[in-house]
Amino acid sequence: MLATSNVAIQFGAKPLFEAVTVKFFDGNRYGLIGANGSGKSTLMKVLGGDLDPTAGDVMLQSGMRLGKLNQNQFGYEDERVLDVVMRGHTELWEAMKERDRIYADPNSTDDDYMKAAELEGVFAEYGGYDAEARAGAILTDAGIAEARHNGPMREVPPGLKLRVLLAQALFSRPDVLLLDEPTNNLDINSIRWLENALNNYDATMVIISHDRHFLNQVCTHVADLDFQQLKIYPGNYDDFMLASVQARARVEAANAKAKDRISDLQEFVRRFSANASKARQATSRKKQLEKIKVEEIRPSSRQNPYIRFEQNKKLYRSAVSIEKVSFTYPGTTEPVLKDVTINIEGAERVAIIGPNGAGKTTLMRLLAGELKPTSGKIVWVENAQPGYMPQDTEAEFEDKVDLFTWMSQYTGKADDDQIVRATLGRLLFTGEETKKQVKVLSGGEKGRMIYGKLMLTKPNILLMDEPTNHMDMETIESLQIGVEHYPGTLIFVSHDREFVGGLATRIIELKSGGGIVDFRGTYDEYLKAQGIEG
Repeated sequence: MLATSNVAIQFGAKPLFEAVTVKFFDGNRYGLIGANGSGKSTLMKVLGGDLDPTAGDVMLQSGMRLGKLNQNQFGYEDERVLDVVMRGHTELWEAMKERDRIYADPNSTDDDYMKAAELEGVFAEYGGYDAEARAGAILTDAGIAEARHNGPMREVPPGLKLRVLLAQALFSRPDVLLLDEPTNNLDINSIRWLENALNNYDATMVIISHDRHFLNQVCTHVADLDFQQLKIYPGNYDDFMLASVQARARVEAANAKAKDRISDLQEFVRRFSANASKARQATSRKKQLEKIKVEEIRPSSRQNPYIRFEQNKKLYRSAVSIEKVSFTYPGTTEPVLKDVTINIEGAERVAIIGPNGAGKTTLMRLLAGELKPTSGKIVWVENAQPGYMPQDTEAEFEDKVDLFTWMSQYTGKADDDQIVRATLGRLLFTGEETKKQVKVLSGGEKGRMIYGKLMLTKPNILLMDEPTNHMDMETIESLQIGVEHYPGTLIFVSHDREFVGGLATRIIELKSGGGIVDFRGTYDEYLKAQGIEG
């Protein structure tokens, strides 16, 4: 069991959260959710002992081990893969390294060798003599080929690095496992593997994720961080959404009934308080009034932006033809894409999926004109007006300008201050916020600004590469609604299966090493055709 008692964190004048008292126990898997900025990652650091709370206590049950998923997938590039995994048991790893250092030092003294003997005991106590075999077994279960186990981490493909780090977190056989955004940078198939791995591992877990499908598949409870408080709901994310809406509806109904009763009692007291024959009844009604309480319904810290995309010109038939396109990055010999041929019609909703490194972002950059094909050609129809949201938005915000000035360049008209302010307001940028420099925005805020650019420029083809990255649940849901209402052509890359499943009418899967699967139908239909359970 991992528990907190009256935990608070305060960085400035206003506390991030306060009086958080909660127990995580019994092998339950808790999805920790809340709006961006509510303090989820901060609370996770407090739970993991990486940050001391301003007030309160964190308690891990005696004899229990705590495991944490390392977020730095590129932090061990020169280390042996097996060593990276064994680092997950801190005491074992430190005892082994210090013992080996003493044995390797020709100047070690008798006292040093006595210490090494003690370390041998610690090493044996923690199962050090079969540590490599256990690490290898976990890696194999995680889909990391044995040929990679003794090689350096830099040779592990990006899509598999997180599997190594999860193996690291599991190596010490933790009773409590903390996972902060474990699906980040994973492709759809890797996320499906992660779900199975977590569902089959017996531990209490606290998981931060913005992937709704992942939370539904994995979580037994939801821990909702809102109003600077933490509340636990049984069930997965969909269950939480239903329960929270129903709870609010019950309070609103009870409040409405209470207000009607208060109004009736106040009217009686007003009419008869001066009437001697009714004085006792009026006094009784006053006492009843004092007992009736209307429960405060505070506005949630969650905010939903309003996102709607329009198109200037409708495309009636074809949108773009990709004809035998290949692409090889300069300085390399292996093509990322080879002889890709795709025709996309107007108003189609095409999801491009596939493992990391298969060329999804490269294809999007080719469509956006950022890259030129090594061979083959991309032909847009005459009236095509593509609008592009890149996966990495940094280049869009290099100028030292404020939000208002940045957004103003996309109205197409002079003196459209009202349109710009309205667009920023819909994207939750109001008042003094519009005077901030765009360079200081968070990843999620920059993404919302790109939505605004596309809302103002009204392209008839949306090219969106991972448009839900860095976004909170509310923004992802609003974006999905906005794209559902969009009448134009949509070509997008996403690892969010809820997003793909709700939007795509055609699936194009890029395979590792070349080749594509072009399936006309929804994502669920695609999975069924491939014999894969969703």
